[in-house]
Amino acid sequence: QVQLVESGGGLVQAGGSLRLSCAASGSILSINTMGWYRQAPGIQRELVARITRGGSINYAESVKGRFTISRDNAKNTVYLQMNSLKPEDTAVYYCNAPRVVSTDLRPTDYWGQGTQVTVSS
Repeated sequence: QVQLVESGGGLVQAGGSLRLSCAASGSILSINTMGWYRQAPGIQRELVARITRGGSINYAESVKGRFTISRDNAKNTVYLQMNSLKPEDTAVYYCNAPRVVSTDLRPTDYWGQGTQVTVSS
């Protein structure tokens, strides 16, 4: 089994910063892409940013220039540095690792439990 454990959410004022971390653990053989999604009440879960093992990155238009995704491949950990936060960034943020190959050799999508980010105006 593989687990994704997130940390770093919280309450911050508009214009502030937060850093999220997500560590993958378990019987992992291969993780390519790791990323962050978010879901606000009544809104569909949306991609925030994702990064491949080789360093290719995609950002949602709404966070470009404010958020930075990075990863430590040796630690199977992905980070999301969030600067210039806005109230509309308020959501539960979920770590995602699609098609992870573990010792059972079956590519499986994994999600973290979610961490709340609240930005006050």
